[in-house]
Amino acid sequence: MGEVAGRVGESERDYDKESERRAGVENFYKTNHINQTYQFAKKKKEQYGKLNKAEMSIWECCELLNEFVDESNPDLDEPQIEHLLQSAEAIRRDYPNEDWLHLTALIHDLGKVLLHPKFGGEPQWCVVGDTYPLGCAFDESIVHHKYFGENPHSKHPIYSTKLGIYKENCGLDNVTISWGHDEYMYTVMKENKTTLSPAGLFIVRFHSFYAMHTNGAYSYLMNEEDKENLQWLRTFNEYDLIQQEQVLSCKAQMVMAKVNNRGC
Repeated sequence: MGEVAGRVGESERDYDKESERRAGVENFYKTNHINQTYQFAKKKKEQYGKLNKAEMSIWECCELLNEFVDESNPDLDEPQIEHLLQSAEAIRRDYPNEDWLHLTALIHDLGKVLLHPKFGGEPQWCVVGDTYPLGCAFDESIVHHKYFGENPHSKHPIYSTKLGIYKENCGLDNVTISWGHDEYMYTVMKENKTTLSPAGLFIVRFHSFYAMHTNGAYSYLMNEEDKENLQWLRTFNEYDLIQQEQVLSCKAQMVMAKVNNRGC
């Protein structure tokens, strides 16, 4: 089996460099930041928490993502299925004994099936992109923070304060995060009684929460378990950012072929 091309951390998430994708990415975040509210996220969680869209194997779900490119990413313009295979294969190479982490990498973005007409055909602004807490102040480290000025909660007497509706160290399980593929996939896994480790669930649920795991924001909302799981999330993140020329991941595909059907 061939080696994975590219290196960990090669993708830089540079939102200011000149590129063909820059204007589109900025417009994406403008729409996202204006429309993501606490009430919107709660409504979407209720809507999709019913898990009444389809039943399929995880590999069938992977194949649906072949049609989509993430509009929020300034560096990568590859189909989503390639990104999943790249991440999983790179982690398998460097952490051969952490099979739960290989699987986590392979499934972490499957919630992006929300883009597919079969799952509702949601617009990209409420499926992909960085996530962040709702119901409290928007941290300045969030990419394209300036567009929160047009979000109705930016001037709310409670939602605009540091803690908002939350208590210090309440734990991220008790925090409403902006709606997207992370929360949806976490819901699918939890409701289907996944046996994946708590660290794996944490990675799936918060891998797009860059303000927290990369910039150190919102630590005052985290409890001790969150802080322990954060170490694995930071390890995973190095592989979530890789860029590669090609994918040779036969083993990853074989693993997914064995995954049973699950409702989503």
